[in-house]
Amino acid sequence: MFPEPTLTRRREGGHDIPLLVWHLPDPALAISSATLGGGVGECHWLINATVPMSYDRDDPAIHLSEIAAGLHLAGRGVGLMTGVDVADVVAETDAGVRLWATVGLGAPIQAYAPAEGRSAVDAPPVGTINVVAWVPQRLSEGALVNAIATITEAKTQAIRDLGLPATGTATDAICVLCPPTGPEAPYGGPRSRWGEPLARTAYRAVCRGGEVNLAGTQSWSERNGL
Repeated sequence: MFPEPTLTRRREGGHDIPLLVWHLPDPALAISSATLGGGVGECHWLINATVPMSYDRDDPAIHLSEIAAGLHLAGRGVGLMTGVDVADVVAETDAGVRLWATVGLGAPIQAYAPAEGRSAVDAPPVGTINVVAWVPQRLSEGALVNAIATITEAKTQAIRDLGLPATGTATDAICVLCPPTGPEAPYGGPRSRWGEPLARTAYRAVCRGGEVNLAGTQSWSERNGL
């Protein structure tokens, strides 16, 4: 059984900042677009860290590595960050798939937008939709890539159904994990054995989290004057 995340806090800048930690009892195979631990490889732990909306560090991978070291996490892991309070994580389960999402929609964008009016040097705000998903069967490398695409498609579908003319935010990240051994599932598309429940859970989680976010609930930064 894949573990539930633990909600904890880290002391940083004079504040106790929320942090989700997944301690994996056994290494998993992971594919991720995360700043820390991106790509395909072995994964021993995951973190999803709240950061202030005023976040201005240009070394997020180093920052996440520092957070992991402070938690004494060993081995290769995946680190995510977001401007929303990770205590508001939304969890969904469907047909053996387990998925968690933290949904920040304060800075929605279209993936393609004309360059006019956009500064190439502007750092994107840390609104961010982060998704972590567990599939209980080993996926082939192609299926892992396809699973990322399936979650992205379902996320965009949810955002559109929430009434936003957007495909996501500029800093969204996804991590899909599965067992490192056993018979491989060859497909991860939205009508495959595992892609279909991935799509359903991602859609439901982003809809639920997005409804809360768009309702005007104060962010962690706003509650703490940052």
